[in-house]
Amino acid sequence: MLWRKQFHADARSSYRLYSRDFQARAPQEGRRHNFFHTAQEFAWAILEKLTPARRVLLLIGVVLLIFPAGGFSFHGKAGQVEVVEFDFRFYGGVVLFVLLMLEIADRVVMKRDLEIARDIQRWLLPATPPQVPGMAIAFATSPANTVAGDYYDVFARPASAGGEARFLLSVADVAGKSIPAALLMATFQASLRTISATPSSLAEIVAGMNRYACTNSQSGLRFTTAFLAEFDPNTRALLYINAGHNNPILRRSSGTVEYLIAGGLPLGIRAGAVYESGSTVLQAGDWLVIFTDGLIEAMNERGEEYGEPRLLEVLRAGASSGPDELLRRMLSDVDAFVGTTPQHDDITCMLVKISG
Repeated sequence: MLWRKQFHADARSSYRLYSRDFQARAPQEGRRHNFFHTAQEFAWAILEKLTPARRVLLLIGVVLLIFPAGGFSFHGKAGQVEVVEFDFRFYGGVVLFVLLMLEIADRVVMKRDLEIARDIQRWLLPATPPQVPGMAIAFATSPANTVAGDYYDVFARPASAGGEARFLLSVADVAGKSIPAALLMATFQASLRTISATPSSLAEIVAGMNRYACTNSQSGLRFTTAFLAEFDPNTRALLYINAGHNNPILRRSSGTVEYLIAGGLPLGIRAGAVYESGSTVLQAGDWLVIFTDGLIEAMNERGEEYGEPRLLEVLRAGASSGPDELLRRMLSDVDAFVGTTPQHDDITCMLVKISG
């Protein structure tokens, strides 16, 4: 049973990898839908992922497999007729086996590099939340692949003259997945830490982040949605900017729900974009839920999304617990809903509870 589920998951993953190429080559309305055309396009998609030398090996192997057995005869020294036969299918199998070994070697090297990249990414992200006066924080991330394009962080900003340190909360999601998104996530982290170390306002931080993102977004194709907030422990005021991100949920201690929507476009789309700031004052017992779209868009086998109503129900039921416990409940509820369906997007969630 386990083998069948794993085979099914691998087959679907491989099909998505190769079908993405041939589906992008022709418009949906002009594509012929028949078995032979689909098989041809699928074969070309596989060939395009091989190097020229390996394409030749594949061609030789296939030809030898379908080539009939042959041989020749000759007269030996004693006048006897000797027959030499060749089984080309054997040599075809050898060629394809060599090709398979080369591809497996590449996969092993790539997997090792991805594991190194994953370790580096874990080093860039905080392992545990910092101690923030008036706040209890928990966060977690689950990449769809080995590395992710999601980012989260909580850190103290330099205190102003005569004042105390404020804390910056950040959750971001780079468009795409795997290595390209992970690389841009690393640049996002570096630029955010650098700009935040200067005596600048939250609006200036977001504007600077947007200008920098526009230089690395491939004309807006690699944009980043982000939620950035600055918390003042003295007044419990939360100043925030939502740059095209999923609207964080603020559940008051009374049970009412608010959404933090003030902001603007995702980072990296337009260099001169203007961002609106929003503000609110947090009270004891309030919950703040910041998440990426992979959480509420997680899908089960029937193609249904997890959805925000389920998230709100889990939040309501666990409002009296701590952030660590509630986060475990949320992620367990998502896992139970999804079942055996492969994860299609990175999932990141940050929970904040305001203490008395």
